[in-house]
Amino acid sequence: MIRLRMSLADVARMRFAFSPFAEVIESLYQLSSGRVSPLHQGWLAATRDGLRGVDMALLGAVVPASAYVADFLFVAATGAGTIDDQLRLVAESPVAGIRADLAAVWERERMPAPAQELVAEGAAGARRLADELWRYWSVAIEPHWRELRAVLEEDVAYRAGRLTGGGVDALLSSLHSEISVRGEILRIDKPRHSVEHDLAGDGLVLVPSVFAWPNLVVDKSPDRPASLVYACRGVGTLWGGDARDADYDNDALGALLGHSRAAILSCLTLPKSTTDLARELSQSAPSVSFHLSVLRRTGLVTSWRSGRRVLYRRTPLASVLVTGGGSGFERGWPDPG
Repeated sequence: MIRLRMSLADVARMRFAFSPFAEVIESLYQLSSGRVSPLHQGWLAATRDGLRGVDMALLGAVVPASAYVADFLFVAATGAGTIDDQLRLVAESPVAGIRADLAAVWERERMPAPAQELVAEGAAGARRLADELWRYWSVAIEPHWRELRAVLEEDVAYRAGRLTGGGVDALLSSLHSEISVRGEILRIDKPRHSVEHDLAGDGLVLVPSVFAWPNLVVDKSPDRPASLVYACRGVGTLWGGDARDADYDNDALGALLGHSRAAILSCLTLPKSTTDLARELSQSAPSVSFHLSVLRRTGLVTSWRSGRRVLYRRTPLASVLVTGGGSGFERGWPDPG
């Protein structure tokens, strides 16, 4: 059991962070395990060919399917900034830290040759690892980052709703089945660990991840705020999971709402901004903005601000209209007439 003691200062400093490098690490973990989740088989199919140009032996030796993640990778994954900023942290990792971290990861087994060679190279090895991680990012994550980020942003919006509706306990307990809150103690049910840690006013960083499921990854190093990498909601909408072909010239929804508004609703399986929609639909941003305002007033889309962007997502009612094709009455719903 891991027990994290929280004060009011820790609650006040609790925050969410999106991390492109966390998706790199968590997806590598799935590949190393040889058991990529069925949710991500579409991603694997789209990525497999590109991985032939990546040194997967090296990356698998650094991120094996182990109970532990090398601490120097956690430093980068929970660090702020872009993927460039995070990989720079990897490239600048102290050699002694890399050696100790990989020794801990492979404590029960012989460290594989690629990891041994990396350690032997010293600072040059850290830079080589960062370069290889960049190649992996370019092939496996970057082509999908816009969609991944949309899922992450929606998850944070949902968690914010949990906080508003039920407080900190409701927020934290919704992150993973291993988490519970008793008074000022955040309990994480990990039987292989016996840890008591005081957050000491440094707060807690919550990092949603598309590839983390079903795991919850805890970092409690004393020299930085503790962090939780948890599986976000909505992963089933990725990789074509909710895609459908639509011909809006003959579609009843298009006849009801107008073809442009029907097309916008179909695109809003994942949260998108006005600019995203305009690009995807080859329409002008002002035109899309006008249609979104109509859809929002009629309860078919909802919106929220994420940084400098305003994101839109269709409501459950709109999802029924889009995916149900108007067949709700055939499913035994009451006839309003």
